[in-house]
Amino acid sequence: MTQGVILPGATLGVLGGGQLGRMFVHAAQTLGYFTAVLDPDADSPAGRVSHHHIRADYEDTQGLDELARLCAAVTTEFENVPASALRTLAQRIAVSPDAHAVAVAQHRAREKAHFVHCGVPVAPHAVIESPAQLAAVDAALLPGILKTATLGYDGKGQARVQTPAELAAAWEQLARVPCVLEKRLPLSLECSVVLARGRDGTVVSLPVQRNLHRNGILAVTEVFDGNLPQTITQQALAAAESVARGLAYVGVLCVEFFVLQDGSLVVNEIAPRPHNSGHWSIDGCDVSQFELQVRAMTGLPLAAPRQHSPAVMLNLLGDLWFAHSASAATPPWDAVLRLPGAHLHLYGKREARRGRKMGHLTLTGATPEAARATALQAARILGIDAF
Repeated sequence: MTQGVILPGATLGVLGGGQLGRMFVHAAQTLGYFTAVLDPDADSPAGRVSHHHIRADYEDTQGLDELARLCAAVTTEFENVPASALRTLAQRIAVSPDAHAVAVAQHRAREKAHFVHCGVPVAPHAVIESPAQLAAVDAALLPGILKTATLGYDGKGQARVQTPAELAAAWEQLARVPCVLEKRLPLSLECSVVLARGRDGTVVSLPVQRNLHRNGILAVTEVFDGNLPQTITQQALAAAESVARGLAYVGVLCVEFFVLQDGSLVVNEIAPRPHNSGHWSIDGCDVSQFELQVRAMTGLPLAAPRQHSPAVMLNLLGDLWFAHSASAATPPWDAVLRLPGAHLHLYGKREARRGRKMGHLTLTGATPEAARATALQAARILGIDAF
């Protein structure tokens, strides 16, 4: 469905009630929109701050009907929302990103094929969906990482394998579901591009972000001039735009990359939504990734974000609540907030659990050195490993 610009005063919907939905809701409300969240959790972080919370499953016919009745446009906050729900909504209201783009992002094999079609470099890989494909795997792909084709995120659904025997055992352990085997490459660092693409094809992006992952979960993002070689940033921006253009994408898209030790760049994966690595933009840019999400879905002009402060973002996992005790205890936020340029964002989750994303902390400064030094101070206070 196509339509004109949707001005403030209308109601915007989001499928998913987690922290990304919560920050989308805040951005939409700041611009003057009403909001509706569809999420089955009665205590979802986004549902508790939205004007409307539809407590229903993502494929519930009545829930989708109510969302379509309330809203002028709908987006999603996580890629595992059923593409069928987006197709149903698109018959009545504007939906971005569309079902096709989300379906590609939900399936690693389709995702890899799309990258290849766009001329974007990817790691050597093989699709494994049958015993015959397993037996035919080229030994040159080992050692590698076996990943489930669907439903894998934050390091879940993955296994490192060294030999054909380990590969076969890992596939058995993953219940023989469709998988992709990726060759392990000598990595230098990781980075990501968060961009927004409008209905008219306009593309704007945040500065390229340098990322550090621990145990498959983003730990630190650093964004400032010189955080990456200029050749890498140019290649990453061009590749990300090519991926978005190939999908006829509308909305906010994150493209994650590996930088290899020889200086070359390969695409890892995409996320059809705002991304953890772009959270710093709330405090370090004049337009955040969540405002870009609102602008793209409503047809408002896409203003190119301008970074006004060097920034370092620390991901806050539930482990911090257990740093000094077997039972959950509130971390020393007062000590953290004494630091200059400290911006704390907690997601409204009532229970801290190890590995659960509870919030993020962005440290801004007048210089990259100042932002990084303050971030290291914050990490020491919280008991986060140095970076």
